[in-house]
Amino acid sequence: MARDTVETHFIQAVTALEGGAARDPADPVRDGTTLTGAECRRLYKRQVDSRLLDIAARWLREQDEGFYTIGSAGHEGNAAVAAALRPGDPALLHYRSGAFYLTRSEQAGRLPEQGIRDVLLGLTASADEPIAGGRHKVFGHPDLAVIPQTSTIASHLPRAVGVAFAIERARALGAPSAWPDDAITVCSFGDASANHASALTAFNTAAYATFQGQPLPILFVCEDNGIGISVRTPKGWVEAAARRPGITYFGADGCDLAQAYDVARQAAEHVRTHRSPAFLHLSTVRLMGHAGSDVELAYRTQRDIRADLERDPLVATARLLVEAGQATPEELLSRYELSREHVLRIALETTRTPRLGSARDIMAPIAPRQADLIAKISPVAAEASTREKAFAGTLPESEGGVTLCQAINRTLADALAVYPEMMVFGEDVAKKGGVYGVTRGLQKRFGHTRVFDTHLDEQAVLGLALGAGVSKLLPVPEIQYLAYLHNAIDQIRGEAATLSFFSQGAFPNPLVVRVAGYAYQKGFGGHFHNDNAVGALRDIPGLVIASPSRPDDAASMLRTCLAAARTQGSVCVFLEPIALYHTKDLFDEGDGGWLAPYAPPSRWAETHVPIGRARSYGEGRDLTIVTFGNGLRMSLRAAVRLTQEGFSCRVLDLRWLAPLPVEDLLRAAELTGKVLIADETRHTGGVSEGIVAELLDAGFEGKIARVTSSDSFIPLGDAARHVLLSEEEIEQAARKLLS
Repeated sequence: MARDTVETHFIQAVTALEGGAARDPADPVRDGTTLTGAECRRLYKRQVDSRLLDIAARWLREQDEGFYTIGSAGHEGNAAVAAALRPGDPALLHYRSGAFYLTRSEQAGRLPEQGIRDVLLGLTASADEPIAGGRHKVFGHPDLAVIPQTSTIASHLPRAVGVAFAIERARALGAPSAWPDDAITVCSFGDASANHASALTAFNTAAYATFQGQPLPILFVCEDNGIGISVRTPKGWVEAAARRPGITYFGADGCDLAQAYDVARQAAEHVRTHRSPAFLHLSTVRLMGHAGSDVELAYRTQRDIRADLERDPLVATARLLVEAGQATPEELLSRYELSREHVLRIALETTRTPRLGSARDIMAPIAPRQADLIAKISPVAAEASTREKAFAGTLPESEGGVTLCQAINRTLADALAVYPEMMVFGEDVAKKGGVYGVTRGLQKRFGHTRVFDTHLDEQAVLGLALGAGVSKLLPVPEIQYLAYLHNAIDQIRGEAATLSFFSQGAFPNPLVVRVAGYAYQKGFGGHFHNDNAVGALRDIPGLVIASPSRPDDAASMLRTCLAAARTQGSVCVFLEPIALYHTKDLFDEGDGGWLAPYAPPSRWAETHVPIGRARSYGEGRDLTIVTFGNGLRMSLRAAVRLTQEGFSCRVLDLRWLAPLPVEDLLRAAELTGKVLIADETRHTGGVSEGIVAELLDAGFEGKIARVTSSDSFIPLGDAARHVLLSEEEIEQAARKLLS
């Protein structure tokens, strides 16, 4: 539907309106509603501005000065939702939420022009745009409690549930929060998105929490225009699907501002009073197509398009005002024309503002890290008396050598003791202490509010973490197995890692995801429990991937990740080699070569491991073996045998898979001139590909070889040995390179 058709219909329909008996502006605009004349006029202005922003978007696109044309036309009733909420209520908004954003901006005391300019700067990809700085057109602003979302498929809903969870949990922890104590969370989405797996995760998590008596103040708002791009939503489906145990359903005509306002207020009050979820179903229409390039007649009839036009919410609100004697048709049309000129003038001004001009500028917010600040925070420990209590009098530094599992456990305990806002959660992590005992005893010592089990849904686990992180808590979720992470990878790729980019760091997103991973588990098979695929993580911009092998590194690196998350909002994945959790020996049974003492706090500064720094073993000058994870133990064993044969080898443990420790890698490579990469991940898409590329890009002229696991899923039992990298393969490849 062309914009001129919509505007022409609006002008004709408003011109034909007939006035009614005048009401006082303080009185309701019609019987049976709480919407006053004054409030209706205010919201109508924001509805008009939102419509005109859509008009401006199409005009800018025609001038090749605008880059986004998905608009809010037909959805302007969401102004009523904003009016029903408070400016401090966190909002995660649908991309058709123009009227909501403008209303929230005004609620917060800003001039109407400021909200208009925000949106136009986004449409023109201006570097002056206040939230994303020209990186994407989003609705977001830190002063408005609007968290920017680029999602079109409801992937923001699990985070929204996490924000609602964090509002209540912060109060229980006595920790500072980004939101008022009585705040509620609102998230909006379309009817097609309500079918997405991430939306179902959010609804189920909210219902699950409520079923257990846990407060969860969230208002789901489905703006149902009956069509997803070109696919119809069956009539009645959204309402039928929305009715879930523990979630109270509210329905309203989103084209009728008075009804939408009344029902939105009821829904918001329910959530705020009962601290429980509600689903607000607004029936809307979609005007001007899905986006500027959309040809609706290719999949819709003229009759359907006309029916939507007849329900235009802008005309409906104008009718309310005219029939209540709050305005005349002439006044409304005159104001519309003046506002149109005003919005288009601002649109033209925004085309003259600067745009992002370099890759450096664009990438600046992706992963800001102040190494000095992280190094300063990482060694911080709780008071001695607090540590004594946390460890029941037996401090870990007095235990002697500890395993990888024990080192992680003790480090988590030390961190929980010093960071009151920190939470450890996931599947089986609480009473059981995890499948491998890594979190054993933590719930008993730190309580159910800080160490707790979730239901079995990785999207929900990460969504809770994302919501907690943006709310100023420090979440440390556990994903039980690496393969399970792939069920929810977009919560890291599309939600966690992008927030800093699309908010220029205005919304910190601290996250340390612990993942039990890699293969080589004896007596435990199947690709879901033995998984060596990390390619999906390594291509996420800004993501920190820690991969400790030894107990002492695990402790130091976990402290680094927690400090980076807490101070810089870093998103970190902490990959823990399952097969090394309880390993004690390196060469011979009983040698204790894989144990390491737990450093006391007095030594944390000197043992600090910066992000992106490798660890070298040996002083060999003939060959450098580059490895990580389980490969470290195998490579060290192979290197000793090679040394006994007269070869001089050194082993470089990368420790960090992103960012790769390029400087240390190049130094170790140049020292020997020969590099063997022992990579337990797959031949295709594995870590070794990145290592080879870094060496070649840096101009390394020596010899390079690699040995990897096969491009295979990992089978059950002993058959796994045929597709996984082995010590023998490392030795053979090393001898070939040395010959």
